[in-house]
Amino acid sequence: MATTSSVGETPHYPPKFSGIVSLNFSLIHRISDVSSQQWDALSSGHSLLSHTFLSALETPPNACPDTGWAPHHLIARNAEHLMGALPLYLKSHSRGEYVFDHGWANAYHQHGLAYYPRLVSAIPFTPVSGPRLLSPDLSTQHALIHQAIDLSKANAISSLHILFPHTAQLPLLQEAGLLIREGVQFHWKNRGYRDYDDFLDCFRQKYRKKLRQDSRKVHEQGVEFTHHVATDIDETLLLFFYQCYSNTYFIRGQRPYLSFAFFQELLQRMPEALLLIVAHQNSKPVACALSVRSGSTLFGRYWGSVLDIPGLHFETCYIQAIRWCIEQGIECFEGGAQGEHKLARGLEPVTTYSAHWIAEPAFRQAIADFLQREREAVHHYKQELIEAMPFKADSTT
Repeated sequence: MATTSSVGETPHYPPKFSGIVSLNFSLIHRISDVSSQQWDALSSGHSLLSHTFLSALETPPNACPDTGWAPHHLIARNAEHLMGALPLYLKSHSRGEYVFDHGWANAYHQHGLAYYPRLVSAIPFTPVSGPRLLSPDLSTQHALIHQAIDLSKANAISSLHILFPHTAQLPLLQEAGLLIREGVQFHWKNRGYRDYDDFLDCFRQKYRKKLRQDSRKVHEQGVEFTHHVATDIDETLLLFFYQCYSNTYFIRGQRPYLSFAFFQELLQRMPEALLLIVAHQNSKPVACALSVRSGSTLFGRYWGSVLDIPGLHFETCYIQAIRWCIEQGIECFEGGAQGEHKLARGLEPVTTYSAHWIAEPAFRQAIADFLQREREAVHHYKQELIEAMPFKADSTT
């Protein structure tokens, strides 16, 4: 097992690890410090974990130290080969994670303890499940999580958080002493639908009627849609998309998380993974939704509009994405975090997970007790959602 060294006495914010190198493990502060071929060989073909996507995210002013996302990726090597990796960020806040722990931070503050900085394994600004311990070898996965805990201890880090890991990695995380937290997202599942009408036929009558009425109201306002993939997305379309995306932040008095250069990088380096849905009113573009495809899954990610048209958000982000998935034979559409409104549009409740190592024993016990109560509430909430699903009784089997 690699040895660790502590952070020096000179204050840094965020603080930096120093000298954490061994024959097997090291920290890198830019994903570009490893080859894309070796990284992508470990990321299981997941577009949002790819070297291209993460390197675009880590380009300032996106997920970088200046915005409170300091990359500290944990790397496991065997001679010259990359054997495993844990995407890791030293965070000075909890924003852009979609697993909410502000109450934990407040409790630390009230007791005179520092919750920040903390280590987080996640895809920045992206509430998407996937592998986090990147290695095909179980023993390397085991070593990665224990090494991350050792790093946290050696550097007096309050906590380590693994967000949205695949369920297959949960037993290993629990074995390492992490507390498991549950949440709910809404995903659409393709059950071999011939077309969109075939999908609607699975709904109970009142829900089917409502969906058709909602779509008709949007179209009656002169709105039509176009779907653009790969090289169909040109610079003009991308500029309009970014105007829409930015507007969703500006109307709330905020700055966009992501820069235009980030989206340019995606279009240049992974265009085959992009779907851009554009809404036009009387032939003029008024809204966009940009999704990312990874294998048989489409991830709904970014949305915005320049006009406030009733029903436009739901039609652009969900209905049009589902239509496209059916046409292309895509198995799953993940509609992003939260949103009970997605249920009526055919997205189903799915349990998501996070895992948390807490250094302070008293807080660890308090958080464990909280998570037990929260887990019971989540199970009850999910059951209520299942009972409220709009499908006919036999249509989801």
